[in-house]
Amino acid sequence: MNWKQLTSEEQLNELIVESAQKPVFIFKHSTRCSISSMSLDRLLRNWKEEDATKITPYYLDLIAYRSLSNSVADRLGVPHESPQVLLIQDGKVTYHESHYGITYAEIMNQSS
Repeated sequence: MNWKQLTSEEQLNELIVESAQKPVFIFKHSTRCSISSMSLDRLLRNWKEEDATKITPYYLDLIAYRSLSNSVADRLGVPHESPQVLLIQDGKVTYHESHYGITYAEIMNQSS
């Protein structure tokens, strides 16, 4: 996977700033959840390398970085769910979805 791993509060701060230049999305993934694995697989199968010119993808392992996931929820004002996608533009969440509602097409549509 060529997505950036979100592993620190510092990165969270940086991606919020980065979102002023280009949309950013975070995929919050539970490695213990089959629905989360299915959602991630669907995103990865559809992701194209050229998409990285339009949107920057981040991957957050909820099991390894639970406190960071809580910080994301607190900082961005979106209650935690798993799996979950957050689209951030100009420092604010402009779209979020969870579970079976996560679709590649909708993420790309919302980021345009």
